[in-house]
Amino acid sequence: MEHIQIKDLAFQIHISEPKIRQRIASLAAQMNVELATTSPIFIAVLNGSFIFAADLLRQLDFACEIQFVKVASYHGMQSSGQVQELIGLNIPIEGREVIILEDIIDSGLTMDYLVKELAKAKPSQIKICSLLLKPKALKVPLEVHFTGFEVGNEFLVGYGLDYDGFGRNLPHIYQAVEPTKE
Repeated sequence: MEHIQIKDLAFQIHISEPKIRQRIASLAAQMNVELATTSPIFIAVLNGSFIFAADLLRQLDFACEIQFVKVASYHGMQSSGQVQELIGLNIPIEGREVIILEDIIDSGLTMDYLVKELAKAKPSQIKICSLLLKPKALKVPLEVHFTGFEVGNEFLVGYGLDYDGFGRNLPHIYQAVEPTKE
C-alpha cells in the first residue's frame, strides 16, 4: 500500500477522495430536504473544516449564509483538553437556525464549548455536522445531526485535517501507520 510521509510520520489512505465526495453529496442531499425552508447560518470551524465546508455548501440549493470561527484545542497529535476563546462570529444569530460545520469531532470538548457559546446568542436551533466523528473518544455527550463517517481513534490527516499544520491540502484522508519492527 502506498505511503506518504509528513514530518516524522508515515500515513496510508484511510478514506479515498471519491468516497469523501460521495458522502458529502449524500449529506448535501439530506440537508437540501431538511433545511430547505430555514435559511440557516453555517458556522465553519477553522482551520480544518474549510475544505469540507466549501465542498458541502456548493451542493446546497437553498438560501444560506456562512461564517468562519476559530476555536483551538489541538497541539500536535492529541487534543490538549483545553478550549480557547471563540473568535470570528460577527453576525447576529438570534432566532436563526445554526449548523456548525466541523472536520472532526474527537473528544467533543471543543464542540461542547462552541455549542454553549453559540447558545448564549439565542439561535432558534443549533445542529452539528461533522465530516468525521470518533464516538469512542468522546468525553462529553453530543448530538451530531449530520455525520460523514464514524472512525476509530487512529490519527488522521488530509482533506483539511493536519499534523502540526501540514497535510491539510491532501485530497484523501490518511491514517498514521505504525512503524514496522525489524
